Parts: sequence; structure tokens; C-alpha cells
Amino acid sequence: MKLNKTLSTLLLLVSISSQSFSQEIDKGYFISPIKPGVRNYLAGNFAELRPNHFHTGLDFKTGGQEGEPILAAADGWVHRIKISSFGYGNVIYLKHPNGKITLYGHLRNFNKELGDYMRAKMYEAKANELEVYPEPGELPVKKGERIADSGNTGGSGGPHLHFEIRDSLDRAMDPLLFGFSEIVDKTPPTPQKIAIVPLNIDSRVNGKFERLEVTPTYSGGNYVLPSTVKITGKVGVEIQSYDQLDGASNRNGFPTFELKDDSTQLFSMVVDKVDFNYTRQFLLHTHKNRFTKLYKQKDLKFDFFQPATPETGHLELESGVKKNYLLTLKDAYGNVRKVNLPLQGQDLESNVNDGSAPSRASISYLGNILKIKAPISPNGGLAKFYVGAHTFEMLPAYQDSQSRTYLWDMNFGIPEEVDVCSEVVLVGINARIPADSDQLFADQKVKIKFSERTLLEDLFLRVTHSGSSNSPKLEINDPSDYLWSEMEITWDLSDYTGSKDKVYVYQLASNGRKSFVGGVWEGQSIRFKTRNFGTFVLDTDQEKPTIAPVRVNSSGIRFTIRDNSSGIDSFEAQVNGEWLLMRYEYKQAVIWSETLNGQVLKGPVVLKVKDQAGNVAEWKGTL
Repeated sequence: MKLNKTLSTLLLLVSISSQSFSQEIDKGYFISPIKPGVRNYLAGNFAELRPNHFHTGLDFKTGGQEGEPILAAADGWVHRIKISSFGYGNVIYLKHPNGKITLYGHLRNFNKELGDYMRAKMYEAKANELEVYPEPGELPVKKGERIADSGNTGGSGGPHLHFEIRDSLDRAMDPLLFGFSEIVDKTPPTPQKIAIVPLNIDSRVNGKFERLEVTPTYSGGNYVLPSTVKITGKVGVEIQSYDQLDGASNRNGFPTFELKDDSTQLFSMVVDKVDFNYTRQFLLHTHKNRFTKLYKQKDLKFDFFQPATPETGHLELESGVKKNYLLTLKDAYGNVRKVNLPLQGQDLESNVNDGSAPSRASISYLGNILKIKAPISPNGGLAKFYVGAHTFEMLPAYQDSQSRTYLWDMNFGIPEEVDVCSEVVLVGINARIPADSDQLFADQKVKIKFSERTLLEDLFLRVTHSGSSNSPKLEINDPSDYLWSEMEITWDLSDYTGSKDKVYVYQLASNGRKSFVGGVWEGQSIRFKTRNFGTFVLDTDQEKPTIAPVRVNSSGIRFTIRDNSSGIDSFEAQVNGEWLLMRYEYKQAVIWSETLNGQVLKGPVVLKVKDQAGNVAEWKGTL
């Protein structure tokens, strides 16, 4: 795989830094940001898999309440400070003399000095949300100083403090390694399911080319698979698991996985520091964001693995040879859980019991392998794969009395259709898009632009057009597949005859819910960017947001604002012709005013709220 110069440099830095990581842990340097010296509980920890992202810090519980005092974990100064309705919400970054950075997120409010500082900056910029980088030493803090109060701002699912420790290059480190005695954990990780998966076209799991998920059983303090799994060719192990801290029911992550056979360590992964440029790589290193893969994949941009070889974790056994592999799970406190994985090698078999046959041929994809399962046909069993001008005849990979299974490696060419004797199957793959390169795909109705950082791995692109001329539908792969960064799509809608006013692209979920994506009309086409695969449709938003006053008086104004289609984009308030700072909490749909120096509000009030489709609502009154 060819890497650009910048990426190669970053990977070198990651490798160098990991060698000296243990020297970076200053145990005892930081105090707990919440109730130091008192028992604390976590709702989330470092290395936890969250929907669509990797959790890079600790979530301190605050008893379901806001207002818990947040303390500076060490001497330092404010390195960065932000007021936002999304992400970390109201957040403070402190820099410390040892070079580390601590982050405190989802805050309800800052202390008076920082609150006054940010309010003045926001009035100066006339911005309702703002991020500021103070000069070093401009806003000093002392260890244990109250810098803020806990809250529920930004993308928080409930009141808590999100706390991170980062190194001098802004890479997240596991805070638990720094020794917070307030957190107690004597509980080892828990395995839920083990998956054994084929890694190439000649691989089999219990004779079949398919993923096998097994629930391990608890025995003698450890876990074991209930029966021996037979494997052919190279296979990989995946695990769905969680860790729990003492006294808390939350299911968290843990950093260390090790896989050994009788005498050799085959795979080791320790996730204790993460570069934010690569956190979405963990989506490639999981199966549907649930199972962690304990084997190396060629397109991964990070390397937490030992040994550092292209086939780390790829398991293979000769026919008849049985091995008991040992999987060790270890949390940040050194609690260990072991799982025994008995595997046995076997030869490729052509006759395999594969359950009931489908009424029609079914297609599935596992990476670059196309799998077709078809019912037995009296017309024969030799399938024909039509690839460009070529025809390839293939016997089934395996069969039983009811069905035949055919396998095809799409790296050798993408079939337009396959004759499986009982019917002709359309494969539905439009193109192979390699990762790490700029690529453009185009058919008669759509152009998709991929940059070198769009894909997590090589993509076998599936594009489907359906719907009517005025209700078109565009489907691109599966929403459970992930992208590294955005792709740009230009959708030709020449047949669309409806009004284009306030018409935008929305992503359609399986439950029918539509999420605003946006887009810009360029003649008969609409161009938009998205970081998600799935189904895209057009929809119109011509309704203004709603504004409802909650309190309007000389001491302050407060409103609820809502938009049920495209969503709120921006808002602005003026009193007596002067700009007024408005804070926003989207989860409660509430905005409220903050004056610069506690001045009394008097005169005409104008509040304008705009949604993402450009509709503007206005409320007027007089104080």
C-alpha cells in the first residue's frame, strides 16, 4: 500500500511515541477533576466503542445532576476554551508544565473569570458560539481550582463530565493509567460472543464460507467455546466484549487483547494512545461497530499490533491438527479474563450441509468475496460468471442435496451477471474503488468523488437508482459500512420537474426517518457531501422554525425554538438595535440571553431563527 509523505511521517511519529509511552505516564501528577480523594464512578472510559466513534476519555458520573464543581487536575493555563451547542459543548482545555493537556467537556458554565472572559470575546465577535486560544499564561489556573461546573451541554446523553488527558501533540491517552485512586476496578472484562471469520476465498469455518458467532460458556473462572470449531485456510478471531468498574452497571471498553497458541503470542493489541486523525479507523477494526477484530487488515492506518506483520492474527491449521488458543482480555487496572478457543484444521470439503435452500439465489459480500447460494437446479451445477467480454465457468465451492454455494474473488474482475443454472443473477457491483487514492465514479445519473482519505478500505461500490422522476431515490452501499471522511456526490436529476426551491438531499433511515444532508443545485444536478452510506432522497422544507417565548423581561429573554425538518442552523437577537448574546441547548430546544455586564434590557426586541433550508422565522416585541 502506498502512503503519502505526510501519512508516513505521522505513522513514524506514532511508532516512536509508543516506544516511550511508559515514560510519559506521570502517576500522581493529576488529581481527580471531580471530588478528589472521594470514591468516583464512571459512565464511560477510554477505548470504549461508541456508535460511529472511539471514546477518548473518561465520563465521570455526577449523580444525574448538573452543577458538580469541576477542578483543574494540575497547575497550568487555559490553552483553549469553547462555547458550543454540539460536540463537547462548553469545554476547557488546560495545558500543564509537563506538556500534557487536560480536557473538561459538557460543562454547564465556567467560573466567573473564564465566563466573563468568554462573554467579552463573544460580544466582541458578535458570535453565539466561539472557540478561543488564549496566550500561554494569559489565564493561569492552580491545581484544585474550581474552573467550571458540570453540565449536559453539547452531544451529551445526560449530565456528566467528559475528561481527557492528551500528550503534547494532542493525542488522547488513557487517563486511568495515570492512577486515579477514586476509581475502583477489581472486575475483569466479560466476553459476550466470539466470531470466527474466513479471511480469503479458500477459508472455511465448519466447512462453510461464512461468519460463525458463538457464545462462550463460563467455566472455572474463565470462558471457553462450547465446542471445537473446524477451520480451513486462514481465519480470524473477533470478540464482542465489555468491561465494568466496581459499583457501576455501565458497559465500558478496555485496552488490551492478547491471543496465544501453545507457545507463541500470535496477536497483541494495546490501545493506550490515539491520534484523533485516526479514530475512525476503529470502525474498520470492528465488525458493525460491535466486534473487535483480533487480526491485521491491510488498509488500517494505525498499528497497535504485535507482531507488526501483514498477517498478524491470521490463524491456519493443517488438517487434523487441533490447538487450544488462549485469548486474554485485560483492563487498565490489570484485571484479566481468559477465553479458551479450541480450533481444529480440516481439508476443503465439497459436500457441506448448508441448511435449507433459498427459493431463489441469494447474494452476500464478505470483503472482496462474492458469495451466491442457489437452489439445486436440474439444468446442472456449472455456473457462468460474465466479466466484461469474458465468461468463466465454475463449479460450486460446496453443495448439499438442496443448495449450491459459489464464491468469486472480485479483485480478479467484477461480474455483471452470473448464470447459476436455475436463474441469471445480477451482481449489483458497479466498480472497485481502491483506498488511498483520488477516484471518480460516474454512471448516467451520478458522479461520486473519492479523495485519498475518503475510504477506510477498498470499496466494492453498489449504486442503485429507483423511485419516480419527482421522488427519486439513490442507494449507495449499506449504512452499516463506514467511510473515513466525506465523499462528494453530484446527482443528475434532469427528469425532476418539481420546484427546486428549498429542496435538499436527506438520508432515509430504515424506519422512514429523514435526516437533513443539504446540497447545492447546479443546473439540473444537486451536489452534496456525506460521510455515510445509505439511501438518499429529496425533500422540501418550506416551513419556518417555530419560536415560543418562555420569559421576556428587562432581566433577560428566553425562548423555545424548533424545526422539525432540516433543523436549526443559526439565530440572532437584538434589543434596541444592539446585538444580544444568546445561548442554546438543542436537547431542550431552549435559547436564553446573557448580557455583557448585567445591563437591563429595554427597547424593541427582534429574534431571528434560520433553519438549514434557509427559512427564517422572526419574533418581535418591546421591553
